[in-house]
Amino acid sequence: MRRNRISLKNKSELTLKDALELFIKKCRVKNLSSETISTYQRMIKIFLDYADENTKLSEICKIDIENYTLWLYDNPNINTVTINTYLTQLRVFLYYCMDCGYMNPFKVHLIKSEKKIKETYTVDELQRLMEKPDIKTCTFETYRTWVFEAYLVSTGNRISTALNIKIKDIDFQNGCIKLCKTKNRKQQIIPLSSVLSSILQEYLQYRGGEETDYLFCNSYGEQGNIRAFQKAVASYNISRNVNKTSCHLFRHTFAKNWILNGGDIFRLQKILGHSNMNIVREYVNMFSTDLQIDFDKYNPLDSLNTQKGQKITMSRKAVRL
Repeated sequence: MRRNRISLKNKSELTLKDALELFIKKCRVKNLSSETISTYQRMIKIFLDYADENTKLSEICKIDIENYTLWLYDNPNINTVTINTYLTQLRVFLYYCMDCGYMNPFKVHLIKSEKKIKETYTVDELQRLMEKPDIKTCTFETYRTWVFEAYLVSTGNRISTALNIKIKDIDFQNGCIKLCKTKNRKQQIIPLSSVLSSILQEYLQYRGGEETDYLFCNSYGEQGNIRAFQKAVASYNISRNVNKTSCHLFRHTFAKNWILNGGDIFRLQKILGHSNMNIVREYVNMFSTDLQIDFDKYNPLDSLNTQKGQKITMSRKAVRL
């Protein structure tokens, strides 16, 4: 059997293009998702175009990454958050090359960037979107899009996860949903709300299908396409006078309302499928302004001040230090 190995003798001759091919092969061996691999290829390719893919990998050093960062800075269409995204993907690739001994090791640092508050759907917008269409007069696509948005609002799923749900994954008896395809490749079980349960049961009466069919289908009963559903959501939202059209905003909206409604962040982490608390902490920080709502009502000091009509007052006597 032929083995494709890089000998110590020719490691120094590896080009950026060669190294990227080896890196992608390693990603496939690790069974990373096609979406993840595609993201690596697309974002790392930007650096290869900048530095010339035929450049020897051994010649790449820290100053090249710093110059690349400045080059990204000069692009008016790229913000600091996006720059860090590019650098993060590139860092994974370069650290792989360093671990393999293809190049001298050095640190790849991210830049300081201000994270913008994640946009969400307002209560007024949600009310407009969740107003049930007239099933007797609307098209199946309109009704299906309404059900799809209700699903996203209730679960916080990514669109790719939602479109991989099969009818058999909805357990109405035990009130839960099995997520078989998630971003981190880990299957999980999330709760099924009573309202969503009623909506889906009615939807399935119209949708029909077998247990092994996908819950959200196209006109032919096959698995729904991400682009097609994104367009359907955009069209539906605009028809309801809602200019926001992103499916991912439903995920942010779920997280925001979970926090504002008093849900604990540990369960939120599990439901959203995050491997650690970093993203959840971001949600708490970003929605801190909204957390001021009814702050006095729930603040322990203020609540003590109103119990049994008692008032906490400052003494008029001087305080000796």
